[in-house]
Amino acid sequence: MTVADVARPQRQSTLSHIAYVLKDNPVTMVAFAIFALILFVAFFGAAIAPYDPLASNAARALEAPSWDHWFGTDNLGRDVFSRVLVATRLDLTISVAAVALSFIGGSVLGAAAGYWGGWLDACLSRVLDTIMAFPLFVLAMGIVAAMGNTVENIIYATAVINLPFYARLVRAEVNIRRNAGFAQAAKLSGNSDVRVLALHIFPNALPPMMVQISLNLGWAILNAAGLSFIGLGVRPPTPEWGIMVAEGANFIVSGEWWLAFFPGMALVVAVFTFNLLGDGLRDMVDPRRRT
Repeated sequence: MTVADVARPQRQSTLSHIAYVLKDNPVTMVAFAIFALILFVAFFGAAIAPYDPLASNAARALEAPSWDHWFGTDNLGRDVFSRVLVATRLDLTISVAAVALSFIGGSVLGAAAGYWGGWLDACLSRVLDTIMAFPLFVLAMGIVAAMGNTVENIIYATAVINLPFYARLVRAEVNIRRNAGFAQAAKLSGNSDVRVLALHIFPNALPPMMVQISLNLGWAILNAAGLSFIGLGVRPPTPEWGIMVAEGANFIVSGEWWLAFFPGMALVVAVFTFNLLGDGLRDMVDPRRRT
């Protein structure tokens, strides 16, 4: 029997479990469908956009939504619909990259502190307390202002403010399970501490972390949009939802509501979708939910 023959039933079991979770919770299925649409727009938004998102046309500035321009045009005559589509890739990239960094860093630090404890646990707790002592958005503002408002620095700042959530959650889960029967049995079987931690204890901490990941994806998008809104995020004329809301806010009073409404609705849909994904992701990785 080859390795491929062994892996095939495992893949089939995983896919059947995912299908079961989606069928068992219609809300989760809808959330994944919207998420798939967001991913499609992120990858192919520039190709399907009807206009160049950076091309201006002063003759058609501030036009209301119409068949030619579904979301209207901005004060420079740029097509709002095209800009919303193209901005999806940038906002999703910032969100996913920041959450991935905070997840990896927080998981490693929290797992080590929860399993071995001692001075490592004490030092990590003090560092996390220091980060959490600041209002998180203000801390992100300070980091970006000090390092410069580039996309990379926005990702780093967002990752730093999200790091304590994962580190504390993993630390608590690992600390509870490090003396559990299955962990002790794995150690008695000759497994090293690192192997026991990585393959036996950490997978049991993934279900609550999936919920945290889905929430943080939404928060990361809002954080990036907020930084752009106050001028510390992505620089114009790059299409980004926060910048578009900030630029459109200046025209709401004069009646050009579509400039802020449509990018704002894109933010709402993205954050709402990520919040709904949490329960489904938790059930997919929870060993106790395996069918």
